[in-house]
Amino acid sequence: MSVRYEERGHVAVLTIDRPEARNAVNGDVARGIEEGLDRAEASGVRVAILTGVPPVFCAGADLKAIGAGEGHTLSTERGGFAGVTERVRTVPLIAAVDGPALAGGTEIVLACDLVVASETARFGIPEVKRGLIAGGGGLFRLGRVLPLNVAMEAALTGDPIDAPTAHRHGLVNALCAPGEALEAALALAERVAANAPISVLESRRLVADTAGLSEAEAWERTHAAAARVLATEDVKEGVRAFIERRDPVWTGT
Repeated sequence: MSVRYEERGHVAVLTIDRPEARNAVNGDVARGIEEGLDRAEASGVRVAILTGVPPVFCAGADLKAIGAGEGHTLSTERGGFAGVTERVRTVPLIAAVDGPALAGGTEIVLACDLVVASETARFGIPEVKRGLIAGGGGLFRLGRVLPLNVAMEAALTGDPIDAPTAHRHGLVNALCAPGEALEAALALAERVAANAPISVLESRRLVADTAGLSEAEAWERTHAAAARVLATEDVKEGVRAFIERRDPVWTGT
């Protein structure tokens, strides 16, 4: 099985398990990631983590599969490349990156909501070195999380960005020691999972969907989301727990 799925409490962990191929994306990986995200959405977990068996997060598209005429299998109808780059989802997704995440590997990372990386991580879209372009979202997403001139240099030179630089410019949320990316991502996931599930869902959606909207449109969506949250049982529980000086017990309703 090219993608392993497990649940640890409120957190689902999807692991690309093709170390012999540097966790490159073939048809099995694309389907496995999509199926794992389906399971996470259906199971009621509050956060999902996507990682790869070290020492590589993901080397991008499997060129052997492309050479064999199987390039179309590297994407899914709903998820795009690797079953995730165009995926519409509600569960927050954290990338846990140990080692290189290059080409399509970087595009997978950019499709996630949060990024934890070890000091051995590297990010880059080297497609121009092969006469290609980064067609899995890297060319427009990289400039959303990095300063435009830094993203432009990465796109035009194809040279990688090391983890400390990616962290300094905001691509990486948390930097950790080599071999500790998954544990650090689990710690971050628990911080997210400790909050009210519907509040997290609505907050994620607003942050993701309103960046390019006018202020009037953003306010309209914010008011609608706030009304949905205020109608939940969890908001009552949150207030009660605060007054009673205890941890809230969320039901997701």
